[in-house]
Amino acid sequence: MTEFQEKLRQQHEESMHRELEALLGTGGGAEVETSRKDFEGFKTLFHRFLQVKGPAVDWAKIHRPPDESIQPYEKIRSKGLPPDISASLNKLVVVKLNGGLGTSMGCKGPKSLISVRNENTFLDLTVQQIQHLNKTFDADVPLVLMNSFNTDEDTRKILQKYSQHRVQIHTFNQSRYPRINKESLLPIAKNMGVSGENAEAWYPPGHGDIYASFSNSGLLDRLLAEGKEFLFVSNIDNLGATVDLFILHHLMSQPAERRCEFVMEVTDKTRADVKGGTLIQYEDHLRLLEIAQVPKAHVDEFKSITKFKIFNTNNLWISLPAIKRLQEKNAMDLEIIVNPKTLEGGLNVLQLETAVGAAIKSFKNALGVNVPRSRFLPVKTSSDLLLVMSNLYSLDAGSLIMSPKREFPTTPHVKLGGCFTKVQEFLFRFEDIPDMLELDHLTVSGDVTFGKNVSLKGTVIIIANHGDRIDIPAGAMLENKIVSGNLRILDH
Repeated sequence: MTEFQEKLRQQHEESMHRELEALLGTGGGAEVETSRKDFEGFKTLFHRFLQVKGPAVDWAKIHRPPDESIQPYEKIRSKGLPPDISASLNKLVVVKLNGGLGTSMGCKGPKSLISVRNENTFLDLTVQQIQHLNKTFDADVPLVLMNSFNTDEDTRKILQKYSQHRVQIHTFNQSRYPRINKESLLPIAKNMGVSGENAEAWYPPGHGDIYASFSNSGLLDRLLAEGKEFLFVSNIDNLGATVDLFILHHLMSQPAERRCEFVMEVTDKTRADVKGGTLIQYEDHLRLLEIAQVPKAHVDEFKSITKFKIFNTNNLWISLPAIKRLQEKNAMDLEIIVNPKTLEGGLNVLQLETAVGAAIKSFKNALGVNVPRSRFLPVKTSSDLLLVMSNLYSLDAGSLIMSPKREFPTTPHVKLGGCFTKVQEFLFRFEDIPDMLELDHLTVSGDVTFGKNVSLKGTVIIIANHGDRIDIPAGAMLENKIVSGNLRILDH
């Protein structure tokens, strides 16, 4: 850095610190203490953001991970299970990342409260899975929800309904960070409030915040005192992320000096996953490489499925004592993801974020496990929702299981157009969910509705042009068909 750049950096930092102090002055009570802790984390991130210029990685130093650092799941499964797996389960904590809203699917409130199967929400299914584990193995696996300021209140209200379930549920909040004006690099917030003109002034800083906020909440120490040793962390909208007893046993059966402190579940990349983060070997460490960190000239190479064959499912197994050690030493080095946003009024802001998986390089004996695709079943769109509501899956104690009647284990490729984006619209357009057991590919575009007992097989493409409408009649069977134009079915 030149002397001028260094002075400018110091100026930005001093201005930021003054603004943050002024913001704290507008709050009151316990909220101020929580926000002060949050702001300490934000200052560290902002300091690093001002120091780092240019791509976060040197492309020439990137190598494919050595074979032994990514184990095939089959190898781990082949070891079998000990008779006392419940002893291992009693050392496990399940953490679900529950900070997201359902806005992208047209829903208000936390995404985890959207119904996904037989009136069950993501949260219902999670609680059912863990209750089933605890009953089957007479274990005590608690569920921890990492909420954000966007989801906390609504989630807490709903938790009362699980009071009779055999699951202890804890919650903690991830930090609340200020969005910064892209030009001035100062917070856009006028005060500590989160409503009115301030509604867009704050953001939850990505799931990499789990380490600091989990530690700050006191839950980390409490769970360590209860004898817990490992976290299984995953996104609450990934319906494939259930507790895997074979991976758990693998972790627990290692001798203390070789014990693996971090396992990242990865799975084989398909063309649908080209943007997913991948594991690389970088300066003798396993490291997560996200698309946001890739220099523009190498983005196509990053997306190729020949060089980078796997991607991160964000199902992670992490040692609790190791989190404690790294937090105390302040040794958790997470790359910053700079997320530019344009607010409704046209203001350009920056969000500084981190990813939970990026910490892999800080842990000892970290390992990737190449798991079956069935452990990655995220519901991000109504196209995903169609798959998980269909007869491709059956529900067993909160877990979705691929139907044995499906002849090949891959899920169909489904692309529903803009008319299906919102869950309410989607449900209106399907009288019931079609039979999709033999479907390979479905594309639907425009004003299309489906009657009852429709069956879709092979490749089906349905396109209603602007102004046209297509009603697929009840009982229709479409196999390798393209339907376009205008098709109105009238009852007779």
